[in-house]
Amino acid sequence: QVQLVESGGGLVQAGGSLRLSCAASGRTFSNYIMGWFRQAPGKEREFVSAISWSGSNTYYTDSMKGRFTISRDNAKNTMYLHMSMLKPEDTAVYYCAARENAAWAHLHVKYSYDYWGQGTQVTVSS
Repeated sequence: QVQLVESGGGLVQAGGSLRLSCAASGRTFSNYIMGWFRQAPGKEREFVSAISWSGSNTYYTDSMKGRFTISRDNAKNTMYLHMSMLKPEDTAVYYCAARENAAWAHLHVKYSYDYWGQGTQVTVSS
């Protein structure tokens, strides 16, 4: 089992940037495909991005391409999401997740992830 803790959320103006972190503990971090999801009030949890165990492969929802960058440092057991050109509609609780299934497929499916963090709030003001 792996435990995940997000940090780095906060209040930022539209057009600004934030970097979220997801610190993992427990089983070997590099064994997992990792992902970021977000959930706005009254909406379903939606996929943001995923990264392979080595970091060599990444995948993004189309609306985040060019604005968000996912990365990981296996030596530090940490994953990151650098968000730039933030918009008010990016306001949400952001969650990191880990999945044991090593197949690079169905990355956007939240039910394919086995472990979740508690989330960190990101608020973008207009």
